[in-house]
Amino acid sequence: MRGFIDPARRRFLAQAGLGLLAYAGVPAWLRAVEGMGGMVTMPKAAPHRASPAFRPDVEIELICRPDTVSILPGPATRVLRYTGRLIHGPEGTLTTIPGSYLGPLMRLRTGQKVRIHLRNELSEPTITHWHGLNVPALMDGHPMYALDRGETFVYEFEIRNRAGMILYHPHTHGITGRQVYQGLAGLILLHDDEEQALELPAGEFEIPIVIQDRRFDGGNQLVYIRDMHDRMIGFHGDQILINGRPDARFDVASRAYRLRILNGSNARIYKLAWDDGTPLTVIGVDGGLLEAPVRKPYVMLGPGERVEVWADFSGRELGSELVMRSRPFTGVLPKMAERMMHGAMGGMHGGMMEDRLPLGSDYPLFAFRVTRIMRDSPKLPTRLSTIRRYRIDDTANPDRPVPIGISEAPMAMLINGRPYAPNDFLPGERIPFGTLQLMEIFHAHGDGHGGGGGMGAGHGMGHGMMGGRRGMGRMGRMRHPGEEEPPMGGMGMGRHGEMGMMGGMGMMMSMAHPIHLHEEPFQVLSRTIGAEGMEGYATVREGFIDSGWKDTVLVMPGERVRLIKPYKDYKGVFMVHCHNLEHEDMGMMREFLVE
Repeated sequence: MRGFIDPARRRFLAQAGLGLLAYAGVPAWLRAVEGMGGMVTMPKAAPHRASPAFRPDVEIELICRPDTVSILPGPATRVLRYTGRLIHGPEGTLTTIPGSYLGPLMRLRTGQKVRIHLRNELSEPTITHWHGLNVPALMDGHPMYALDRGETFVYEFEIRNRAGMILYHPHTHGITGRQVYQGLAGLILLHDDEEQALELPAGEFEIPIVIQDRRFDGGNQLVYIRDMHDRMIGFHGDQILINGRPDARFDVASRAYRLRILNGSNARIYKLAWDDGTPLTVIGVDGGLLEAPVRKPYVMLGPGERVEVWADFSGRELGSELVMRSRPFTGVLPKMAERMMHGAMGGMHGGMMEDRLPLGSDYPLFAFRVTRIMRDSPKLPTRLSTIRRYRIDDTANPDRPVPIGISEAPMAMLINGRPYAPNDFLPGERIPFGTLQLMEIFHAHGDGHGGGGGMGAGHGMGHGMMGGRRGMGRMGRMRHPGEEEPPMGGMGMGRHGEMGMMGGMGMMMSMAHPIHLHEEPFQVLSRTIGAEGMEGYATVREGFIDSGWKDTVLVMPGERVRLIKPYKDYKGVFMVHCHNLEHEDMGMMREFLVE
């Protein structure tokens, strides 16, 4: 690629928070590599070094390295993992989960200044993203900062988030899914004064739970991506691991516990429910505590989403068990894929239809066994936190929501009709700094006009199965203001929105996507479901919790989600992408420029 400015100038711009603006000479449209549908040649920026002016309250060394760990009986499993060392900070800042491949658990507080030295000891590039943490663009783990073996990136930031649960994982474009699947993931628990005043269950009575699905071969080695089906649908394992261990059972006392649950799977969606039918008492989501507890018959949890559950074992008999299951649901995959997963069709990679853990089936996740009787237990607070609820009139664009149009195409996953490419900002992907933005996530298949406002005036979408790929005509490309709608002919959408063959095939491919927006959290304003998505929706609709702060939202087929997101803390380049990691790697990721 040509046209790069000199390295010193590029580094200055990146450190000023302008990120990829330093690469103004890069062509605006980078061709996706055939067969990957999203792999692009990434520009590489120099790693950030420690700033003498930054005085950290906490300083940590975090290393990415290969290792082996015993997961199943027999041979040890080769993994990638984070290992950590506390250089400076309060005791208890770093703890580990014995026998697990998961990274160290970090405990941080709002207002702390944190420095993390990330060193790469892998044989391939990697960089780490702090999922849900509100940090400057330079510290967000953009793929252009991917480290070669032996390099170190120094993160420096102040904790601005309220109390909550953050995950950290690689964000190396094209191989994020594989690196996470092989073990690179960890948790950060954030605390603040408001949360501390509630005296919620803590210490041994606060249990972090990371749910992941994996698949092993006969030698206990991880199996990943067997064919293109695993990329298009997202990889699903056939064994559940909790905190990196199979068949998880927790010994508990007969009192209340705080369960902090993360869906750490690459693609699998869970429908959490107690096996005895007791409602789940939810006290928090991605961005921290709710205003008040919410009781749900079940909770839907997409990849990257978190939920906090108040689990009260008071009054349960010694030796009794309570099991968290994933209950049956439908409608998150194309019908053909659902039939294949449940064994109604055959012939896919010699055993796909024999999958013993099909998505949407009923299976146990983890169990609790009462091994101690305790007479005292904390009471569930009736009020948990204060959240200012935004209204549409508070936004800078109440009549023109920022579009996030998601669609699937052969060999590629798209947002706003395009696969990921650096420095490729469409008009709707430039956000004025200091504003509160109305945003809309919608399925763009066959919707010739963005569904009546999804793209705003003059920003219609015309996606077909092949949308967003150069050399395939004008299908799938965003129209800019004043540009005529491209003719689609009989293969897509006509001027009046009639669905042709390609539009219909797009609907058949539509699936659920967990959409993650970097930087500040957002509030879900509304969900609407079109007729094409109604089938199956009844099996999931009661499981969404939209009353708190979120950073990842599960969008069902045919669903349109409106949200309000502030862009008031930092300028620069921030990502939006599907957290089905195979979809992210195939191109379902875009950049928003906050300027």
